[in-house]
Amino acid sequence: MAFRYQYFATVARGLEAIAARELEALGAQFVQPKAAGVYFEGNRALLYRANLWTRIPFRILLKIAEFPCHDAKELYRRIQRLDWSQYLKPHNTLAVDATGGNRALNHTHFTALQVKNAIVDQQRRQFGRRSSVDIHHPDVRINLHIESDHATLSLDSSGESLHRRGYRPAVGRAPLKETLAAALIEMTEWDSHSPLLDPLCGSGSLLLEACLKALNIAPGLFRSRFGFESWPDFDANLWRSLREEARASRKQIEIGPIMGSDRDPDVIHHARTNAQQCGVAGQVQFRQQDIAELEAPCDTGVIICNPPYGERLGKGENLGDFYRLLGRVLKNRFKGWTAFVLSGNKELSQNIGLKSAHRVTVYNGGLKCQLLKYELY
Repeated sequence: MAFRYQYFATVARGLEAIAARELEALGAQFVQPKAAGVYFEGNRALLYRANLWTRIPFRILLKIAEFPCHDAKELYRRIQRLDWSQYLKPHNTLAVDATGGNRALNHTHFTALQVKNAIVDQQRRQFGRRSSVDIHHPDVRINLHIESDHATLSLDSSGESLHRRGYRPAVGRAPLKETLAAALIEMTEWDSHSPLLDPLCGSGSLLLEACLKALNIAPGLFRSRFGFESWPDFDANLWRSLREEARASRKQIEIGPIMGSDRDPDVIHHARTNAQQCGVAGQVQFRQQDIAELEAPCDTGVIICNPPYGERLGKGENLGDFYRLLGRVLKNRFKGWTAFVLSGNKELSQNIGLKSAHRVTVYNGGLKCQLLKYELY
């Protein structure tokens, strides 16, 4: 039986259950959602698949140790006891991220520095030279999480955050992270065959993530690199076969129609560029259009949008009037549709003037938001 490792997927608050279901579908075992993440177990192939296929997590961490940790001296000793040559060589660059803390270790930068010092001091003794630090693009990224007097040490297998798919060189103002966009599409329970419309599409994140999911396109295929590719035990043949399997898994089916509009011609250009980059330009229709001119293209479908809510785009037009217009357009022109509106401002969302059938709390970065569902009759 293949050796089983312990992993932790970091996710935005409120998305733990969705991420857990996603990991279970990939074959993860002993899946346990926790605050802002999901614990799970599996083999090395699962680690690679999770990075390649998951749409919701930010990072996939491989746990390598856990131990009591009361202060900086104990942390240094514990880190020194590990054989770091199995994880990185002196020619590899490294970075250390620290989260959490306790009474003695309450500054994450200081905590990360203790870990780095313990590692490079061991390297100097063993090899006579040490790894350099590269905080932006390290070969090996190490994560230490301290909760009370307990430390968990992990290797970050993802490298850059997984929300950076690699297909989006062009963005509009205040772009929605791809991970959150994918989760919002999942929450709508869109069936991939019904019409899907975003009348405030910006650079297209919601619609592109919907399209990738419907066509079974692995989001990790667009990335040039993952963190685990620099690990000493990287299995290049396994990774190559998993990528080839993913490329062959794209569905050749009719979906949608998937439609997006925005009044800004520049962001429509961005959206079309992004659709081309991820190979779905023929599947998504983008057009420049003010929401006041919006008409339902058919009798039923799903609308999803992420309107401005002040915290993102700052002051400008009267957003209260904008939300009232949005409400009128939905009520008068989209009977028979179901609408989902992401709102980070309760007062603004009340201006929509419709009664929500359901609401779910999610976080856009650090901002608490609600996904509001409206049944339009």
